[in-house]
Amino acid sequence: MTEPTQRPEGPKAEGRRAETRERILTAAGHLFREHGIDGVGVDAVMKEAGLTHGGFYLHFPSKEALAAEVSHSLLEKAATKWDEISRSPDRDAALEQIVRYYLDPARVSTANCCMLTTLGPDVARRSASREAIGGALRGMLDALTRVLPGRKRQKALASLSTLVGAVMLSRMADDPALAEAFLDAAAASILPARDRTKLPVNQDVPG
Repeated sequence: MTEPTQRPEGPKAEGRRAETRERILTAAGHLFREHGIDGVGVDAVMKEAGLTHGGFYLHFPSKEALAAEVSHSLLEKAATKWDEISRSPDRDAALEQIVRYYLDPARVSTANCCMLTTLGPDVARRSASREAIGGALRGMLDALTRVLPGRKRQKALASLSTLVGAVMLSRMADDPALAEAFLDAAAASILPARDRTKLPVNQDVPG
């Protein structure tokens, strides 16, 4: 007697599966940035997503695989948006848009700021997560190279390092004035002098 052949999933089932997977990624992204990858278990992620624990392994083989996917997803969104902005014919305005949003004090003070500043130490300890963000990290550098004066890769490396470091130091400072001073200094070191006045922040730029 032959065993029954399993029917392939139809479009509706595949759509539900993709939607559920996205819910898990969104929940994990929120919790990981708020508490750190090591501070959150699978149970907490699934509860946040409104799902049962057992369903997790239908979508991810392990928590480490989830962490890598979350890291990739969060940074890829930023890299994609930076790439779009960097292709503007007004490179100075594009640079201003990227830098001002990244260093926005209101955003920096929350867990929704760049995953490099909230999950960086956790990712550094995970080879799979490091590999997952490699392409997005290079994409962000490409975008900065495109809009920085002189279009030098070395300047892009220094600028991204400055942005990430300034946000991390600002988040650690217990003095609000010092926290803002780190952000202002970073902006001043990257933007051309004529662009250093504070401008309204564009709320559509992830990073």
